[in-house]
Amino acid sequence: MALLDWLVVGLFCIALIGIIVWVMRQKQNNAEDYFLGGKDATWIAIGASIFASNIGSEHLIGLAGSGASSGMAMAHWEIQGWMILILGWVFVPFYSRSMVITMPEFLERRYNSQSRTILSLISLISYVLTKVAVTVYAGGLVFQQVFGIDTLWGIDFFWIAAIGLVLITALYTIFGGMKSVLYTSVLQTPILLLGSLIILVLGLRELGGWDKMMEICSAVEVNQYGDTMSNLIRDNRDPQYPWLGALIGSAVIGFWYWCTDQFIVQRVLSGKNEKESRRGTIFGAYLKLLPVFLFLIPGMIAFALHQTQGDFLPMLANGNPNSDAAFPTLVAKLLPAGVKGLIVCGILAALMSSLFNSSAALFTIDFYQRFRPKTDPKKLVRIGQAATVVIVALGILWIPVMRSVGDVLYLYLQDVQSVLAPGIAAVFLMGICWKRATAQGGMWGLIAGLVIGITRLCAKIYYSNADVIPGGDTSNIFQYLFYDVNWLFFCGWMLVFCLLVVFVVSLFTKAPEPEKIKGLVFGTSTAEQRAVTRESWNHWDIIHTVIILGITVAFYWYFW
Repeated sequence: MALLDWLVVGLFCIALIGIIVWVMRQKQNNAEDYFLGGKDATWIAIGASIFASNIGSEHLIGLAGSGASSGMAMAHWEIQGWMILILGWVFVPFYSRSMVITMPEFLERRYNSQSRTILSLISLISYVLTKVAVTVYAGGLVFQQVFGIDTLWGIDFFWIAAIGLVLITALYTIFGGMKSVLYTSVLQTPILLLGSLIILVLGLRELGGWDKMMEICSAVEVNQYGDTMSNLIRDNRDPQYPWLGALIGSAVIGFWYWCTDQFIVQRVLSGKNEKESRRGTIFGAYLKLLPVFLFLIPGMIAFALHQTQGDFLPMLANGNPNSDAAFPTLVAKLLPAGVKGLIVCGILAALMSSLFNSSAALFTIDFYQRFRPKTDPKKLVRIGQAATVVIVALGILWIPVMRSVGDVLYLYLQDVQSVLAPGIAAVFLMGICWKRATAQGGMWGLIAGLVIGITRLCAKIYYSNADVIPGGDTSNIFQYLFYDVNWLFFCGWMLVFCLLVVFVVSLFTKAPEPEKIKGLVFGTSTAEQRAVTRESWNHWDIIHTVIILGITVAFYWYFW
């Protein structure tokens, strides 16, 4: 990088330090202040935080890499602004009435303490296997490509960059808490948008325009049924992305992530009231329409440039182009001095999310405080900071296992989430939609999802490292169910099974007391609660919701 790039990075770091110092001087002596930022966030801060926290280094590396390897297939997961609307319109009132800090805490209100513990455990496993491990891996890889350094002091520069980024992000989150995350997100979001937009424009100019990219990608078939890289909807016999499986699987994963995951919902819970929280989700839904164009399309541009130039992307040891290097390669080869520094700031911003804060909140509120309820509030904050360190360390240790499972980072991420999401989604759906769902039903639904998910994940790791071919001659019933079945169809069937578990167990156990579920299930809200919800929206909220849905439909029509 040139001197001008380093000056840009330096100015960005000074701005971050200024925000953290300002936040540290504010009153932040209890768990609600540290984990929810004092519950005074506006819709702009909420929406920006949702976007900045969702768009991590897994997008800068993984989504662009997916675009370079399989084209539009992963767009199902990214054109999900409509799913954030479900969070704002359906779930925000229930979450606000429950007065909780974490999602496991909400399940305790709706079901029982065992459900809270199980969800906390699943959520922590998810953070270690996906968010922490993927973020650290992608962050190290992107800076290795941007700086163009293979080794430093005899050490693989990937690990130096990864550990360095972890330390910076951890210090930022530990000392600033949720409030620094929210306010810094307002600074991060325009940098991410502007930097990625510059990459998109310069990439298309280098290639020869949008039509040229579509021409090259449309000429490359991805299966034996005639589908190409530019097709969003693919034949239902496609081994990786059958259209029905993609629609079902992306919806299940999206519902879990956007409507029930602590990582996202924590931002909404920091709103001043229902109105600010809902409008924050609408703003976040608008921003969520952008990643396909800012990250996935640049991956397709990198692929097209490689097709025309022959050596644009670096090569792997097996002779294939390194798809996950698509975005950093565009940064390194296309951007002028100064702009490259701006993109580096955007990558740093993507890592500066409250990932670690969210996982620390789960451990502190849902484990430690439950067993030590009289703990001093200031000590709870220190416990949360210590939990951050442990969770990050576990994520780093998982990276070698993660790299052995798949070549495309974003596919690994969605694959893991596809076995963790169905059980949680089933329990939240039944809990909010069905008054008869019992504590035992919810608990056993979570247990079923956890056992099936972990079994599928372990089978995936074992068979992948054993070089077993799905559907091969050695296949048996266990291998067929937990390895051969397409991961998206498995996700859908797993959701159905977990819904049935909740339903059947609930029928054979005692119904919950009406007082326990008041305001937490459809049909149980008081007149006062309904009035508060009705006053929190007007015709403008509906108009913007319709616009977002219309854009989503238009996107599917164009790339069908």
